[in-house]
Amino acid sequence: MPVVETVGPLDERRAAPSPAASDGAALRKFGALPVPSLEWNAEVERQTARLYERIKNVVPSVEWPFFAPYVKAINAIKKERNAVILAHNYQTPEIYNCVADFVGDSLQLAREAAKAKADVIVQCGVHFMAETANILNPEKTVLIPDLEAGCSLASAITGEDVRMLRERFPGVPVVTYVNTSAEVKAESDITCTSSNALQVVESLGSERVIFVPDQYLAKYVAAQSKVKIIAWKGSCEVHERFTGDELEMIRANDPSVQIVAHPECPPDVIAASDFTGSTAHMIDWLRKNRPKRVVLVTECSMADNVQAELPDVEFTRPCNLCPHMKRITLPKILDSLLYTKEEIVVAPAVAEKARRAVERMIHLKS
Repeated sequence: MPVVETVGPLDERRAAPSPAASDGAALRKFGALPVPSLEWNAEVERQTARLYERIKNVVPSVEWPFFAPYVKAINAIKKERNAVILAHNYQTPEIYNCVADFVGDSLQLAREAAKAKADVIVQCGVHFMAETANILNPEKTVLIPDLEAGCSLASAITGEDVRMLRERFPGVPVVTYVNTSAEVKAESDITCTSSNALQVVESLGSERVIFVPDQYLAKYVAAQSKVKIIAWKGSCEVHERFTGDELEMIRANDPSVQIVAHPECPPDVIAASDFTGSTAHMIDWLRKNRPKRVVLVTECSMADNVQAELPDVEFTRPCNLCPHMKRITLPKILDSLLYTKEEIVVAPAVAEKARRAVERMIHLKS
């Protein structure tokens, strides 16, 4: 069924609100650690050789002498801090493969955050992911290495917008994509990710559902469901740049290429693709099918991370970089661990309401 109505600003981008950071409470609690040596030498090379083996196909050897001392230091300090690092699939290979304890899409990271036993959680992703980790772990210290790591979808809607939608469509439940602020989640009935959006929408047993903020994910779900969906006019600045014409040109040049797209892409892109799914589903499809050549229609680093695992698969660009994800770097992760910054603390009243929406999603049976 097509989307029955789309509401909200299409081209007016708000600046993504920075998540609340602590006043240094984490530093007072844990204290600063001495800065480790970041010298490249034979011992560092030896200790990190097995990690470089994982990424040698996607990270040139000339770059490893810069990355390796940070990798060694971060992995040592994680143990001292009793910290875990959660890394999204869009993080660069040296983060994703060499310092992360848990990797995955938003749903996987939300589940790992909920199970975390560590004292400190370092979220290598964007601010809404760090907020979600704090919502699910209010007793833990949640850090993000760069406070400016935002998200165009999160900046596309506010809590006030959700309240307006409820007034306009009384009694209609609100499904909120996890790519949103804690304030927006707090105004929602349940959250979803691209992995489980269809399941979440249909779990409510409602004839109509408000779906925010991604208009393209809403259209993708609506095409597979009888539920009438009222969508918000938000979009991901990475995925909306792809076009169906672009993909058709690639296929014309090589009819054998397989095209795998994320559901945040516009409908013409999805129509031109061989498979559409969340980042987790895309990776599973590639593992199962092992295509000779593939176009991964999503953020660039995901292709690098999958190619590190599947070197026999040739990845053909295009791809688009997420400027927000790329704010997270090894030096910033090290600083975050040394000085326990930047801590993310969601206001308790907001967190309590948002937690209900997130946990309702997490506890849905697959």
